[in-house]
Amino acid sequence: MTVALAAITAEPIDAAVVEAAVLSAADGALVTFRGIIRDHDAGHAVTRLDYSAHPDAAAFLRATCERIAGDLVVAAVHRIGTLDVGDVAVVCAVAAPHRAEAFATCSALIDAIKAEVPIWKRQHSPDGTTEWVGL
Repeated sequence: MTVALAAITAEPIDAAVVEAAVLSAADGALVTFRGIIRDHDAGHAVTRLDYSAHPDAAAFLRATCERIAGDLVVAAVHRIGTLDVGDVAVVCAVAAPHRAEAFATCSALIDAIKAEVPIWKRQHSPDGTTEWVGL
């Protein structure tokens, strides 16, 4: 139906702003996904991630949101730059009349963002090594 918000930002993401963008009095469900930087990946310790994005990443993000939204209102914001363990990298929100469609759409949205939007991450390990992942 509509994309309330689709953005790439270098600033911390306020999940409440993303949620407020989609919610209306007609909705009985609000599902939010927050992707948070964790301290490990594939058995290796992680200290931080560097996210970078293609110059057209915001347009890809909006197009992905539009395709997934269907009859619902969706929003997604992805952060770029250096993020430490515990930082929020991405927030997706979906409002719907009922929970099942909100959960399904939010899950489809984050899966599509990870697969289709040109955003890359480089992991940093405690020993100083780095590795590009998710390419």
